[in-house]
Amino acid sequence: MRKEHKNEDTPEQTDPVAEPVVIQKEEEEPLKNQLLRLQADFDNFRKRTQRERNELFLFANESLFLEMLPVIDHFEMGFKSAEAHQTDCSVTEGFRMVYNQLLDVLKKFNVTAIDAVGEPFNPHRHEAILHMPSEKPLETVLEQVRRGYMLGDKLLRAAQVIISSGPAEQKESE
Repeated sequence: MRKEHKNEDTPEQTDPVAEPVVIQKEEEEPLKNQLLRLQADFDNFRKRTQRERNELFLFANESLFLEMLPVIDHFEMGFKSAEAHQTDCSVTEGFRMVYNQLLDVLKKFNVTAIDAVGEPFNPHRHEAILHMPSEKPLETVLEQVRRGYMLGDKLLRAAQVIISSGPAEQKESE
């Protein structure tokens, strides 16, 4: 009978295949981190270019919109004049349909009108052309002379407004 005996003089042998795996994992870790950083950088780049492309598209037509605004102003003046002169309503209604189509096109491209009447004066959105005494509180918009417009969050054209200078001071008569 043959006995197996251990050689107690030799230390425990390590698996030569397992050692490279440990070394390989240590080498992979920096590469994984680098890959994750590159993926994050690429994702940020993609988002930034998408945002810039959207902004470019939005503001590329700004000059066209600025050219259209006087046409819309003239429509509005025409409606006021037609109303004052009691023009045939079928003609006015036809022009109103065209006017509404123009406004729909502007709205489609995120151009919105600024409604200023009754609002507090905001120098970032309004252009004061006259102060008038009024029973309204100080710096309240009384009348809008020309409508203002926003292109997204950007001011396209400020509204020209008449604002309140507060109640008129009554002079005491002697």
